[in-house]
Amino acid sequence: MPRVVVDVMLKPEILDPQGQAVANALPRLGVGDVASVRIGRRIEIEFTGEPDLDRAREIADKLLANPVIEDFTVRVEVDETADANS
Repeated sequence: MPRVVVDVMLKPEILDPQGQAVANALPRLGVGDVASVRIGRRIEIEFTGEPDLDRAREIADKLLANPVIEDFTVRVEVDETADANS
């Protein structure tokens, strides 16, 4: 079943303390080739009918993201493993 995926990320100019903490911990794990880390959220929406990108954008803009400090993208994702098992 196709679902709409909303990815919410802090805007590039907003500091990301969670991402910074991960980036700072990576060298202690032996990972030294990562320049930066940004942490975001992934929200999956399944509609009862066809995926509605316009409705999903409205939901993201009004409820899922803070437009002052966050950007979001909306896309349809098809679960290929479910199709293979059918």
